[in-house]
Amino acid sequence: MSERLVHIIKYSGESVPFSEKKLRHSLERSGAHPDLVSSILEQVKEELYEGITTKELYNRAYAILKKTRPLYASRYKLKKAIYELGPTGFPFEKFVHEILHYSGYRTEVGKVLSGRCVDHEIDVLAVKGERIILVECKFHGEQGRNCNVKIPLYINSRYEDVKASPDRGYSKTKQPDEAWVVTNTRFTEDAKVYGECMGLYLLSWDYPKKHSLKERIDRLGLYPITVSTLLSNREKQFLLSRDVVLCRQLMRDTFFLDHLGVSETRKKKILSEIAGLCQV
Repeated sequence: MSERLVHIIKYSGESVPFSEKKLRHSLERSGAHPDLVSSILEQVKEELYEGITTKELYNRAYAILKKTRPLYASRYKLKKAIYELGPTGFPFEKFVHEILHYSGYRTEVGKVLSGRCVDHEIDVLAVKGERIILVECKFHGEQGRNCNVKIPLYINSRYEDVKASPDRGYSKTKQPDEAWVVTNTRFTEDAKVYGECMGLYLLSWDYPKKHSLKERIDRLGLYPITVSTLLSNREKQFLLSRDVVLCRQLMRDTFFLDHLGVSETRKKKILSEIAGLCQV
């Protein structure tokens, strides 16, 4: 007998058929053993009902993972953890800065460059070898909101203005080689088409394939501190306010946990959790 077709409500409000394959894939990405993934799927499917939201599905799967294997739960909540870098976009800019830094770029945040017409504050200026890259970050605090074509249109105009300037503030002879647009959500198809046409590099949660934001994070082990299942929201906000956005940074600067008054027993648990995430 075929399984009952159940529709779920996405963050955008769109109704789509429940996909066991998609849920299985997201659970597998956490590193969970196939037997555990199958067990969670069976439990979640038992609680399905018409019109259930993706948020409810996620919360149920996350709760089971957190109870059984907290490390996998931290990886599973990556997308939500990036949203938790808000409400302002600055921690996300710092997060992108750190990802590029650990990828071998020299980076600066909030660099003001002269354009031909006006000055521009660049979210992240990245340099590798002779290549100069202007990186603009677009953070959305609400799931379901995508970056439409207006974003790369606007950023490309700023990029062209900087390129046209005789005095850019960082190099009097060399023009920037590339402009990136980085978002924590997704790009619309029009945005992708425009970006490709204009030579912009677009980086989002799931784009480009094999080099998306989520794949870069998993590959490099550069998880934001907001993935932790042991740190409280207050502790996370304290660390973000001190520009500690990566678990790797907290591994290096453990004294911040002392400032927060974390006990030695709990400190060991937190550091063990993030060491597992960073694979150090």
